[in-house]
Amino acid sequence: MAEGENENIFPINIEDEMRSAYIDYSMSVIISRALPDVRDGLKPVHRRVLYGMLDLGVTYNKSYKKSARIVGEVLGKYHPHGDSSVYETMVRMAQDWSLRYPLVDGQGNFGSVDGDSPAAMRYTEARLKRVADEMLDDINKETVDFQPNFDDSLKEPTVLPARLPNLLVNGASGIAVGMATNMPPHNLSEVVDGIIAYIDNNDIEISELMEHVKAPDFPTGGQIYGMTGVKSAFETGRGRVVIRAKATIEETKSGREQIVVTEIPYMVNKANMIEKTAAMINEKKIEGISDIRDESDRTGYRVVYELKRDAIPNIVLNHLYKYTQLQTSFGVNNVALVKGRPRTLNLKEMIKYYVEHRHEVVVRRTQYELAEAERRAHILQGYLIALDNIDEVIELIRGSRDPELAKRGLIERFELSEIQAKAILEMRLQRLTGLERDKIQSEFEEIQKKIQHYNDILNNYDLRMNVVKEELLEVKEKFGDDRRTEIIHSAEDFEVEDMIPNQEVAVTISHQGYIKRTALDEFRTQGRGGVGSRGATTKQDDFTEQLFVTGLHDYLLIFTEKGRMFWLRTFEVPEGTKTAKGRAIQNLIEIESDDKVRTVLNVGDIRIKDYVCNHFLLMCTSKGIVKKTSLEAYSRPRQRGIHALKINDGDRLLNVILTDGKKKIVLATSQGQAIRFDENEVRAMGRMATGVKGAKLQDETDEIIGIVSETEETEGLLVVSENGFGKRTQLMEYRQTRRGSKGVRALKVTEKTGKLVAISVVMDGDDLMIITKNGITIRMGVDQDQMRLMGRATQGVKLIRLNEGDEISSIEKVEKIGEENEEQDTQDEAGTEE
Repeated sequence: MAEGENENIFPINIEDEMRSAYIDYSMSVIISRALPDVRDGLKPVHRRVLYGMLDLGVTYNKSYKKSARIVGEVLGKYHPHGDSSVYETMVRMAQDWSLRYPLVDGQGNFGSVDGDSPAAMRYTEARLKRVADEMLDDINKETVDFQPNFDDSLKEPTVLPARLPNLLVNGASGIAVGMATNMPPHNLSEVVDGIIAYIDNNDIEISELMEHVKAPDFPTGGQIYGMTGVKSAFETGRGRVVIRAKATIEETKSGREQIVVTEIPYMVNKANMIEKTAAMINEKKIEGISDIRDESDRTGYRVVYELKRDAIPNIVLNHLYKYTQLQTSFGVNNVALVKGRPRTLNLKEMIKYYVEHRHEVVVRRTQYELAEAERRAHILQGYLIALDNIDEVIELIRGSRDPELAKRGLIERFELSEIQAKAILEMRLQRLTGLERDKIQSEFEEIQKKIQHYNDILNNYDLRMNVVKEELLEVKEKFGDDRRTEIIHSAEDFEVEDMIPNQEVAVTISHQGYIKRTALDEFRTQGRGGVGSRGATTKQDDFTEQLFVTGLHDYLLIFTEKGRMFWLRTFEVPEGTKTAKGRAIQNLIEIESDDKVRTVLNVGDIRIKDYVCNHFLLMCTSKGIVKKTSLEAYSRPRQRGIHALKINDGDRLLNVILTDGKKKIVLATSQGQAIRFDENEVRAMGRMATGVKGAKLQDETDEIIGIVSETEETEGLLVVSENGFGKRTQLMEYRQTRRGSKGVRALKVTEKTGKLVAISVVMDGDDLMIITKNGITIRMGVDQDQMRLMGRATQGVKLIRLNEGDEISSIEKVEKIGEENEEQDTQDEAGTEE
C-alpha cells in the first residue's frame, strides 16, 4: 500500500458504532414512522397523503382521481418509500370499519371487514372526504411550520392545523422501537363537549371530563363491557377495554331459537371469527349450536348462530363470548409525540395539547390575516388619496416619460409608499367612477373593522379561546353523530364498598396469625377488676395479640416483624363473632411462614394525594431503632407486598404509628423507662432505609415494648405490666429528653408487677380493651372513678384478675358503645395502690 493511502481510515469501536447507529435508527422509527403527533394525531405518512391529495386538488368537491396518480404524487414529492406503504395508508383512511371518521373517500374495492384485500391502485379512485378539509383548513395561512422535503425541492407541513381533534376521534396504532401505541377512537360530539369543558375550566378533573367523553366509540359498534378499563385508560393512558359483539336472541318461525350478531368488536376479521367458531363447534369446545350463517350484506352485519332445541341461549352466548372473538379486549396505550418526544398521555393531557395547538393556529392565522388586511388597507388608502387628487395624478402620470418616473413622482408628491404608487399606476380607469369610489371607501371601512377585530383577538386570550370553541362547535354541527358503541356496565364496575355501610368494627389478630372483624356492640363495658369475658376462641398455645377499631371502608397497612408491608381493605377481613377463631392471615396476604404480623394500621383512604403527602409512618423496632417515612411511599398497593424498612440482624419491627410530622413521641421499655422526644428529631427517610437510634436500652434483656404519639386531647399516659398492674399518669410528669436517651421512669418494675408490656395515650371518656395471652378480654372505662391519675414512679393498681399462668398481651383504646355495664361474671376484686 502506498504511503499516505490510508490517511483517511480511522479505527472505530464496533460497540460504539452499533450503539450510535441503532439509536439513530430507533429515533427515526419513533419520530418519523410509528408514533402520531399529539397535535393532529397523524404519522408522517398520513400527513403526506392528505397534503399530497390537497396539492393534487382532489378535494371533496372535485372529481375522483386514480389512486395510482395520488400515490405517485405522494411518492414523488414527499414520501420516498415503497408505493405499498402509501397505498395501504390511503386505503385504511378510506375504510369506514377502520376509522371512526374516514378522511379519504374511496371509489372501487377498498377491502372488506372479512379481510379481503383492496383492488390494485390502478383500479381504484379516491378523493378527500369533506371532514378532511377540517384537517387541512387554513394550512396556506402560515398556521403551521413547513420543512424541506427529502430532496429540498419542496416544502411539506410538519403538522396539520387540525380543526378536527383527530387523535381522539380516530385513534392510532403503531409499533416503534422499544415502545408502541394503541389509541382507541372516540365520538366526535363527546370529544368536542369534553374539549369545551376543559377550555372553560383548565383545572377540570378527569372524572368530570368523563361526563362528556364517556368511553371509546368504535366504528364497528359493539358493546364496551365494563368501565374499569376505560377509567384506567382515561386516568393513566393505559387500560384494557373489553368489547363485545351486539347480539340478540330471536325465535324462528319453526320455534327454534337463534343468536343474531349485528355488530362485531373493533378490528375483528369476521370471516376468521366464523371459521374459528365453526372449528370449536366441531371439536365440541362449544356446544348447543347446529349451524352458523353469515347473512351480512351492504346494509350491515348479520351473523346467525342456529341453536339446538335443548340449548339454553344465554349459556351458549356466554360461551361464545368466552371462547370466540365475539368478545375481545383493546389494550389502550396512549403514546404520542409531544414536542418530538414520546409520552404516555391521559385524557386530560391529550385534550390540553390539542387545545394548545389550536390556540397557536388561531394566533398564527390571525396574525397572517391581520398582515393581509393591513396590506390591503394600505393599498386602498393609496387609492383614496389618488381619487381625492385625481386631476393632479392624471396630469403627473401623463407628463411622465416612463412608469418609473411616474411612480417616483407619485411617491414624492403625495407621500405614498412604493406599493401604493405601483397600485395606482395599475388601477383601471373604470375605478374612477363615482360608484367604484364608493366601493373603495366601503371596502376600506370594512377592512378597518377587520383589523380592529384581529387586534382584539391577538390582545385577548379569552377571545382566542372563544374562536377555538366556536370552530369546534361548527365541526360538531357538521360531522357530529350518535355514539355507535354501547356501554354495558359489568359487575366489576360496582365498587364493593358502595354496598357496605362504613361502620366501625373491631379487628382482632392472634399471635399465630388469625384475623377477624367483629361488630363493636358484641363487647360490653365492665368495671375495673372484673374477670372479663372470652373474646376469642384460640388454638392451643395461641393468644390474641392485637385488637384495634377501624371503619369498613378504610385501608389497612399490615406490617410484619421482618419489615414487610401489605395492603388490605377492612371489608376484606372475614367477619366473625366475638368467640370465633378468625381466619389465617396468610390466606389473605402472601406472608412468609416464619414471619408474623406486628401492626395493622388504619390509614384511611390512601388514594387522596394531599393526605398521603402530608402524613408519615413512624416505625420502631424492639432494639430501639426508629424510622420516619412519608405515607406517600406506601400508597401504591402491590399484591405481593413491599419492604417497609430494612431490619438489622437480631432485631424485629415492633410497631408503626401514623403521624403528621409535628407530634411528640413516647417510647417505653420493658424495664419501665419512657423516652419522650419531638418527632422532628427523626428526619424523613426513604422506604428502604434502616432508621436511627430512638432509645438507649439498659441491657441485652431490655427492649422497646411500645411507641405512641401525643395529641392536643391527650390527658395522660397509660402503662400496663404483664401481671395486670397499670396506672394513668399526666404527660407533663414525663420530662422531655433527646432521641436516643435512657428517658425517665414510667413504672416501678418489681417481681409483683412484672415487666412493662404496653403503653397508650388516654383521656377521660376513653374505653380500654385489655387482652391476655389466653384470649381473655376485659373492657373498662378510663376515667377518675375507674382509673384515677397516679404518680409516675408508682406500681399502679390491679386492672384485671389473671388466672394462674396468664399474662397481659396487649391493650387497645376503643370507642364507648353504651353506658350499661353487663352483669359481671364474678364479683369485682378491688385493686390496691402500691
